[in-house]
Amino acid sequence: RAGLSQTALARRAGTSQATLSAYETGRKQPSVATLSRLLAATGSRLAVEEGHPPLVEPSPARHAQTDRTLVEVISLAEALPTRHSRDLRYPRLTSVTRPAS
Repeated sequence: RAGLSQTALARRAGTSQATLSAYETGRKQPSVATLSRLLAATGSRLAVEEGHPPLVEPSPARHAQTDRTLVEVISLAEALPTRHSRDLRYPRLTSVTRPAS
């Protein structure tokens, strides 16, 4: 929002560009002091109000994990039969052989 590069913001806030990158991707979380410096460096401020649940935006890494999980669930759902059958079309457990020990 402030139109700053990570390098410029890091310089203004007294931290490193690598640390800012870790904050943006969700690999690290800033301390309250660091967050205050980052906000001040962008000309912003943080207001904490009682009675409101915290708003947390999932990291890009978390979004990617959720996407992968959703694809797996959809693939599993597509593999299930669309019509219910009285008989299972899988071998009975008694007929499944176990590998030799």
